Amino acid sequence: MNEARAARIEEKYSKTKKLAEEKQIEIGPGRGRSQALSASGKPKSFRSSVLRLVKYMTLERGLILAALFCSLLHTVSALGAGYLLRPLINGFVSGEGEGIGMTGQLIVLAVIYGISVLTQWLQQRLMLKASQQTLVRMRSELFSKLQELPVRYFDTHSTGDVMSRFTNDVDTVGEMLNNTLIQIVSGALTIVGTILLMVYTNPILGGITVIATPLLTMISKMIMKNGRKSYARQQKNLGMLNGFTEEMISGQKVVRVFNHEEQLRDEFAYLNKRLCQSQEEAQFRSGIMGPVTHQLCNMVYAVVACVGGVMVAMDRFDVGGLTISLNYTRQFNRPINEVSMQLNTVFSALAGAERVFEVLDAESEQPDTQTVSVEKLKGEIVLDQVNFGYTPEVTVLHQLSLFARPGQKIAFVGSTGAGKTTVTNLLSRFYEIQEGTITIDGIPIEKIPRSLLRTNIAMVLQDTHLFTGTVRENIRYGRLEATDEEVVEAAKIASAHSFIEQLENGYDTVLEHDGANLSQGQRQLLNIARAAISKAPILILDEATSSVDTRTEHHIEEGMDALMEDRTTFVIAHRLSTVRKADAIIVLEKGRIIERGTHKELLAAGGRYAQLYKNS
Repeated sequence: MNEARAARIEEKYSKTKKLAEEKQIEIGPGRGRSQALSASGKPKSFRSSVLRLVKYMTLERGLILAALFCSLLHTVSALGAGYLLRPLINGFVSGEGEGIGMTGQLIVLAVIYGISVLTQWLQQRLMLKASQQTLVRMRSELFSKLQELPVRYFDTHSTGDVMSRFTNDVDTVGEMLNNTLIQIVSGALTIVGTILLMVYTNPILGGITVIATPLLTMISKMIMKNGRKSYARQQKNLGMLNGFTEEMISGQKVVRVFNHEEQLRDEFAYLNKRLCQSQEEAQFRSGIMGPVTHQLCNMVYAVVACVGGVMVAMDRFDVGGLTISLNYTRQFNRPINEVSMQLNTVFSALAGAERVFEVLDAESEQPDTQTVSVEKLKGEIVLDQVNFGYTPEVTVLHQLSLFARPGQKIAFVGSTGAGKTTVTNLLSRFYEIQEGTITIDGIPIEKIPRSLLRTNIAMVLQDTHLFTGTVRENIRYGRLEATDEEVVEAAKIASAHSFIEQLENGYDTVLEHDGANLSQGQRQLLNIARAAISKAPILILDEATSSVDTRTEHHIEEGMDALMEDRTTFVIAHRLSTVRKADAIIVLEKGRIIERGTHKELLAAGGRYAQLYKNS
């Protein structure tokens, strides 16, 4: 793959919102998500990520303090048991050890080792519980945050990359909290305790170990600094690959129709290779710390053994003291090795935590302010001189003015990108207008609480989406308190009742994987039934019948007439035959209204609508 193409792939799958802005994409349901892929936010500092994770864990301070206390007892008992070997060994060497006294010492040694094992088990259990509760809180906050984010966020971030925050990134944090953290703490306590006992046992041998500590620390810090950057690149590349893979899996039909398999293999190979390279670099930089520190520790052990042996030969030190000094030297080396080997998990967890925090720190949907009390909306909608752009630099709607009385059917037609879907996005307050006003029943839309506003709007989008559950549950999603009879009636209005009855378990048939066992048309009929069961006075149909055949469309139109009788309805359709009965047809071009009237009036005018109808 040449450098130019590699650069294009890198740019394509690393930019998000910026890509949408530069290309002046009209982000609407089902469009921006496929255009803008993985996130690439600026990573936070190492220190802030650590402090933020600590803040999460302080909520489980009781369990953590108990785990740390057990870790302290484990360290003290383990080191104390080691020190008790000194009189035992000296007794054997001198031949002065008495049988009963030796037995008592062995029993005490066994009890101390038992305490060490028990406290180690307790610290792991307590820390596991604390870490899992921390992860539960983190996942809950992450999921809650997704419910607060504006639609713009999901239009400019790929589903795969967002899912990567929930899976890969949270899992790496969990791996660190489950095991690594307590091992690092336990290792640090062991290092401190070992040094104190070594200095107490023999200041010279202990001093050799203490002097070697700054060297080991300096080397660890150097490798740690480079490893953190490597793990940040690894997590970013992993998110890019996940986003690409998710998009390709969901778009397999399109890929195969246009024979892009080979091109996508090349792009996947490039992204996969970049991930592999970053993983190799990250694992190497973190993994090299273990062998390096291990050999340095072996050198320290050899020096201590030689110096201690000379002192024993000169009768300036006892054999038991040398034995436990060497044992402490090895114990001192072991936690250093363990801590260094755990740093790769720490790097990965902090890089993952930064990506989770990016979502948590993303700007939420602006809260409602100065709202008015409204019991029910009737559906009289007025747009007056509305200007809007998905980015301030690019205006999508220009001086848009229109009205719809309660119960009217308003149709939007025009070329792709004319701004039809944008109008419906504004009505639902998925985006906020820059200039002009939108009122419903004479109330400015920003004065209506979002929850109330969206409860009064039923929507059927071009892209169908069904949830895991029964057919009945999916239809009832439009109004959870609806009865079974109302569910059936809604299905009949949408012409879905006949095919539902032919399913294996009828309305109790379980749908999975977005209704993969149904045809595209059947999935859309269920979406229409879901809107039909809602009692919302405002109905938005965005290409609602684009996925059904002409015969089914005819049946739907008959049912939809009854559905729309008392509702203000906005219809977006490319099939102009579906809007002939509209009370008003609005023709949009480049965000401006160029024609408005009934079907007959616009045909008689011989303008843009007549041209579109003739070519349809």
